Amino acid sequence: MDINAKIAEELGVRTGQVEAAVKLIDEGCTIPFIARYRKEATGALNDEVLRELFERLTYLRNLEERKETVLASIEEQGKLTDELRKQILEAETQVAVEDLYRPYRPKRRTRATIAKERGLEPLAEFILQQSGEPLAEEAAKYVDPEKEVGTAEDALEGAKDIIAELISDNADYRTRIRELTMKQGHLTSVAKDPEAESVYEMYYEFDEALAKVAGHRVLAINRGEKEKFLVVKIEAPEEEILNYLERQVITKPDAETGEILRETIADAYDRLIAPSIEREIRNDLTEKAEDGAIKVFGKNLEQLLMQPPIAGQVVLGWDPAFRTGCKLAVVDATGKVLDTTVIYPTAPQNKVEEAKAVLKKLISKYKITLISLGNGTASRESEQIIVELLKEIPVTVQYIIVNEAGASVYSASKLATEEFPNFDVGQRSAASMARRLQDPLAELVKIDPKSIGVGQYQHDMNQKKLSEALGGVVEDCVNRVGVDLNTASSSLLEYISGISKVIAKNIVVYREENGKFTTRSQLLKVAKLGPKAYEQCAGFMRITAGKNPLDATGVHPESYKATEELLTKLGYTLEDVASRKVSGISKKISDYKKLAEELGIGELTLRDIVKELEKPARDPREDMPKPILRSDVLEIKDLKPGMILKGTVRNVIDFGVFVDIGVHQDGLVHISEICDHYIKHPLEAVSVGDIVEVKVLSVEEKKERIQLSMKTGTNQVKKPSGSSGVKTNRGNGGGKGGKNGGNRKQSKDQPLNLSGLKNFMRR
Repeated sequence: MDINAKIAEELGVRTGQVEAAVKLIDEGCTIPFIARYRKEATGALNDEVLRELFERLTYLRNLEERKETVLASIEEQGKLTDELRKQILEAETQVAVEDLYRPYRPKRRTRATIAKERGLEPLAEFILQQSGEPLAEEAAKYVDPEKEVGTAEDALEGAKDIIAELISDNADYRTRIRELTMKQGHLTSVAKDPEAESVYEMYYEFDEALAKVAGHRVLAINRGEKEKFLVVKIEAPEEEILNYLERQVITKPDAETGEILRETIADAYDRLIAPSIEREIRNDLTEKAEDGAIKVFGKNLEQLLMQPPIAGQVVLGWDPAFRTGCKLAVVDATGKVLDTTVIYPTAPQNKVEEAKAVLKKLISKYKITLISLGNGTASRESEQIIVELLKEIPVTVQYIIVNEAGASVYSASKLATEEFPNFDVGQRSAASMARRLQDPLAELVKIDPKSIGVGQYQHDMNQKKLSEALGGVVEDCVNRVGVDLNTASSSLLEYISGISKVIAKNIVVYREENGKFTTRSQLLKVAKLGPKAYEQCAGFMRITAGKNPLDATGVHPESYKATEELLTKLGYTLEDVASRKVSGISKKISDYKKLAEELGIGELTLRDIVKELEKPARDPREDMPKPILRSDVLEIKDLKPGMILKGTVRNVIDFGVFVDIGVHQDGLVHISEICDHYIKHPLEAVSVGDIVEVKVLSVEEKKERIQLSMKTGTNQVKKPSGSSGVKTNRGNGGGKGGKNGGNRKQSKDQPLNLSGLKNFMRR
């Protein structure tokens, strides 16, 4: 197989682009580096396409290795024909290769192998020939008590076992049966105990065509089966499959052998083929569902990580709780913790006035302008107190609810202990609440992406695949933004292209021992950071007020010479870059292609350099609308059908989106209420963090359900120019560690009758 050509066809790009990308990957280049600094080579393939390319490259290379192993095994057995070799080499999937290998794969002792040991293989061949000769006479020849073949009937049963296995091992038959089952089969589930109450009740009598079943339903059914609430089966078109096999196997109208072969075919299908095909199809459905869920999780995570920082404000981080009190941390504009304390305004202490007095002193002393409240346990009660407080003070202070998911995981981690050795877990969590508002990316990278809680069924899927995919998302986000080399934590640095955990820690150690970096080239003095790692990472490292103004930009050191020549040609100096006096440089260039040739660089590289010079150290998150800051609280009892509200998309899942409209329960916009036109998935229209206008359709206060619509007149989605989504600081309403620890609830999916949806999806 020409792997590069195959990938190019699948991705809809040129073979040359794939060849260049593969060459760079094999040379040890990272995806962010290739996407940003090797655009000429790859034809400007972006990081998303490059990651898909890398995934397919890995799969197809593994496939080719497996083919070699299979061919060697069959050849060693002396059974490799030219036709079989051709079929194996042309196979495009692992399943196809394994189907072809099945007859030759070493097996445990089966009924067929036992029959062969008893010398019954010639009898099986005789039956398959369908010669019309008397079968009983032929079977009698194989009676041998020493081989445990006591009668002619015993001989026929053994021969049938051999034939059944031959039918089962036929790759063409299995391929066709798999196709028929996928096209006409159904996935069904029934309750083990119909009287048992569970979140799986909608699947107690479930039946859907395999070709149409949605990924989120596959994952839900799998979990219901695992938790022993459901019995799951695949209903295949058995009659059509048996008719197909009979047409393939029974070639002559011989009544005697025909009857035996029909029995054998039925046995082969029921005992050998059907269970195997069912496992394969369910595995395939699960894998595709997982891939879809991982993709959605990745998109949501990207939107969450790319939220705009709220800079220049002193923030009060508030980790709410009942019995143990609410932990507070005051953080200055640079992220430094100025003060911590604990207040007890919630049950059972209910020291509201005392808590307000503490808060007023903190606000006055540190000039706090923003309160970042975690959305976990006691969030609702804390929010009420904050709103009351804001009405009592003379200065303007606003608040925002932040996603607390993963906070407890972080606060108890080794990293948090190293960062705040004198704090308890509550103080660390409160500091994290404030910092994830000031710079979401820098703070959230400290948490396992799976704990951030913007996906569905994340605990049910292949954890290795999920971790790799989410790690790639974080890596792309961090490199897109870049990091300040003199302030970035090791947690942030380790996501930079070419930087390992060890090197990230070594950078911090070097900084502590030698002071601030003044040039990017100093990185080469860091332990274990060699020329290759430097090439990969340098462009993503920023040095503010360093010796070379270009070190503060996204211009790669390999392009410094060309950049300086460019500045000279257009009448600028490096000092102009430092003082930001080159904003009109693009207007002085009439022919990019010609200028690029003169400078000895590619046109795409030149355009990127010009963009960086016009806006040096530009943060791509700056274009994103700021999150909705609040100063009053809205309750579910205040909602009425027909109300138009502005909200923030908190989570995107397969059947809809959850929107935070300022009450303690997120409202659900079902997929059918997102757009006037048909969409296959909510991600086609919205992303986590989008600011949207919604119309209240219905409110069930007792059940805490809010149904919303974004259709005509209300579907105003606020997005930045050229972006797929707008970010906000209000995340998915999970409790600490991604579990259901909070009072801020998501509405249940009424149309799908998913009672207890919040608990179900968070587990």
